[in-house]
Amino acid sequence: MTNSIELKHFCDLFVELSPIHELGMGRNGKRRIIPIIGGTVVGERVNGKILNVGADWQTILADGTAELVARYAFETDDGAIIEIDNFGFRHGPPEVLAAVARGEEVDPADYYMRTQARLETGDARYAWVNNKLFVGTGGRQKDSVKISLFEIC
Repeated sequence: MTNSIELKHFCDLFVELSPIHELGMGRNGKRRIIPIIGGTVVGERVNGKILNVGADWQTILADGTAELVARYAFETDDGAIIEIDNFGFRHGPPEVLAAVARGEEVDPADYYMRTQARLETGDARYAWVNNKLFVGTGGRQKDSVKISLFEIC
């Protein structure tokens, strides 16, 4: 057993979003729900479509950080259903976050968007994902988000 960690690209998620539902102030910050309505999954070991079955439940903290809690699923091209349970943060300079909030095209290198993901399936062909952790880096567009997921080896 080794103590080193290696990241291996798993897939890119191109997640289509519905308009934001604003809930107002909650106990820890401004709350909102962003429905996940579709998209695509592209990778060397997996390809498919994101299903219209999830949402990103966000809390915007006092310092402008968005706490991201998304749960959704995708169907692989060969018929397996894989659930994604993803937690992360998005933060950066206030003017950059304001541009992202307006739906402007912003270079993801100008802000921090990182996630940690767990995947789960009952399909034996992909059962190996049940025992792996994944990390991601992402960027927000007006009506979508792109997340690149990496398997922690």
